[in-house]
Amino acid sequence: MENTDQDDIAAIGGDRTLLLVDDDKPFLQRLARAMETRGFTVAIADSVEAGLASVKVNAPAYAVVDMRLGDGNGLDIIEAIRARREDTRAIVLTGYGNIATAVNAVKLGAIDYLSKPADADEVFAALTRRSGAKVAPPENPMSADRVRWEHIQRVYEMCDRNVSETARRLNMHRRTLQRILAKRAPR
Repeated sequence: MENTDQDDIAAIGGDRTLLLVDDDKPFLQRLARAMETRGFTVAIADSVEAGLASVKVNAPAYAVVDMRLGDGNGLDIIEAIRARREDTRAIVLTGYGNIATAVNAVKLGAIDYLSKPADADEVFAALTRRSGAKVAPPENPMSADRVRWEHIQRVYEMCDRNVSETARRLNMHRRTLQRILAKRAPR
């Protein structure tokens, strides 16, 4: 605990329990280590099932939950946490963010909604930000190409990864969509 900054501990408060739920195991491990160095007592889970089991044992004061997990929706965990403990400060992480899911996450009790890749500093700031505090605009907002790519990915996921249905909904030729999906995400 010697690496922990006293300001970080003061921002966290008395109950430092934090539940991290993400199915990207390397990201989960890195974030867990980073949050421990900031003073949290971290529990991790890599599925909805494991996250719900952890909540039943001990509802945390803080939670960071991925929206899409291999066995379901992370919002189920947010809902379970809020049912057991209303003062939990929970944030949702997702690589497929959109306004509808952000609104749903907040209605279920999340205090913030971050797009992946989010770093430990962004997560810590979101967890410890007091209500009413304004969020600074991003230093490096997504490029127009990245926003387009994210939208295509979101529609592709909504269509259960069906290329033909996605192309129809986007009013795009199927081959063009296949070429876009085969490329890496723009910066």
